[in-house]
Amino acid sequence: MIVWHWISGALILSGSALALTAAIAIVRFPDTLTRMHAATKPQVVGLILVLDGAAIELLGHGNVWALALVGLFTLLTAPVVAHLIGRTAYREQRHRDGLLTVNELGDHDLD
Repeated sequence: MIVWHWISGALILSGSALALTAAIAIVRFPDTLTRMHAATKPQVVGLILVLDGAAIELLGHGNVWALALVGLFTLLTAPVVAHLIGRTAYREQRHRDGLLTVNELGDHDLD
């Protein structure tokens, strides 16, 4: 049983480290598109790791399903939110043109 506590602790610690690196990257990156990337990718994976660690600790309780629902909701909504933030940043010209290798929205009216 003690092995499960160590595994749970390692998952929670690694998930917290990923969330910390996402927070640092948000502060350090220069524009909205790179900040958006840093906010969605490691933070979602970090949250899933923390939820997995918490699920191992709560094994046998009814709260495990609530953790699974939180993880599922995050996996479903994070890409949509990132897409909307990226589209809004592009519309308001808050991006650097040098970073865009393919500009799919360049010829389209976004209104």
